Amino acid sequence: MLTFSVSLVCLLLGYLLYGSVVERIIKPNKDAKMPCYTKQDDVDYIPLPAWRVFLIQFLNIAGTGPIFGAIMGILYGPAAYLWIVFGCIFAGAVHDYLCGMICIRQGGISLPEIIGNNLGPTMRLVMRIGSLVLLVLVGAVFVTTPASLLDKMTPDNGWLFSNGFWLTIIFLYFIFATLLPIDKLIGRIYPLFGFALLAMAVGICWGIYTQEGWMPEITDEPFVSHNPKGLPLFPFLCITIACGAISGFHGTQSPLMARCLTNERLGRPVFYGAMITEGVVALIWAAASVKFASTLPGEAGATAYEKLAALGNPAIVVKEISIGWMGTAGAILAILGVVAAPITSGDTAFRSARLIAADFLGFSQKSIKNRLLLCLPFFAITTGLFFIDFSVLWRYFAWTNQTLACFMLWAAAVWLTRKGYNCLIAFIPALFMTVVCTSYIITSPEGFRLPLSVGIGAGVTLMAVQAFHFCKYIYKQPKQ
Repeated sequence: MLTFSVSLVCLLLGYLLYGSVVERIIKPNKDAKMPCYTKQDDVDYIPLPAWRVFLIQFLNIAGTGPIFGAIMGILYGPAAYLWIVFGCIFAGAVHDYLCGMICIRQGGISLPEIIGNNLGPTMRLVMRIGSLVLLVLVGAVFVTTPASLLDKMTPDNGWLFSNGFWLTIIFLYFIFATLLPIDKLIGRIYPLFGFALLAMAVGICWGIYTQEGWMPEITDEPFVSHNPKGLPLFPFLCITIACGAISGFHGTQSPLMARCLTNERLGRPVFYGAMITEGVVALIWAAASVKFASTLPGEAGATAYEKLAALGNPAIVVKEISIGWMGTAGAILAILGVVAAPITSGDTAFRSARLIAADFLGFSQKSIKNRLLLCLPFFAITTGLFFIDFSVLWRYFAWTNQTLACFMLWAAAVWLTRKGYNCLIAFIPALFMTVVCTSYIITSPEGFRLPLSVGIGAGVTLMAVQAFHFCKYIYKQPKQ
């Protein structure tokens, strides 16, 4: 309990202290011309109130990531607390804030253009393709997840209320949310779902302090993996808990809200603050799941980690905890949180894909005909992905997600250097994520399946090469 409480305080202090350090480096200008005014089109560039922008940003980046990822991540032991806290404060929140602020400073451009402007035309092309692949994967994952959950929650009545029925309903909603102006559908329903997700987290947090059960402390061998399947702590933990610590998907979402922000000074509470809030949600679910599992009956000598793993699907864990700790209200919030959260991330994934394609094709998005023309290929590909095993989709999404974050951090480090700002806030997490992404793809089952020592060695080598080239780049820059 002490470790959990200290971790919550650390996340709050991270926003207040390190968040202010990052903000002072960027030097937001309250009088700067904002894209929502200079490019206002009443479709994607629309001035919105700060509270609404925050809630939309929070739901855009949340999905099921900080819930499902945290439930699976705590299986590695108390190191999950450390990764959520330090990853969120020093990597994830910085990543989201820099992405949003660079977007504003460069007139509302999307993530691939940010990376291309700073890492060169080759990386621009790679990121255009890579980000579109990621977003289509997100869209497919976040259609199939809630559809499967709704199929289990509703009565069996032939095709009506079947998995195919819910797939169709959710996908039709995605189409409308992608094509309509952002204030017509997303801007109206997201705040409601945002409040519901936060209310669920507060209720679960109360249960952590009032319910019986065991929770791991940081003294319980924090750097030893407790995963029942024997998976190593590094780099698997850093891939498993993505959205609760750092996520490249967020880089595709921050420009959406950067186009609606009315003042640069709002960047820290919206971008940095939404990521810290997501870290709090992840921390709560990590602690709640293992505490709840510790009270369940099981085989003699079974650990809380083994009992939690035996529950299987994280959606089952969420449902059982919500109903067990909060009753009927918990059941309602569980449905809103676990079903609505992925839907609200999936629809903005397609919206981001549309805007990324519009940026590099030079397509005006004021006409709904142009919007539909750009979206049709994405919708067609996603329909085909419905027939691929979900677990395969998720694994490739997770690695692509973190690799995209790595590239964004390197691009941010270059941008900071060009502007004469302190680049260490992006450079250090970029180094770390380089090791994570490289070692994972070399050692993971969906990668090359080589020994862990080979993967980490390759990751450290690539990190050193990247650091050398970046230092050479800094040396060539004019002194500012």
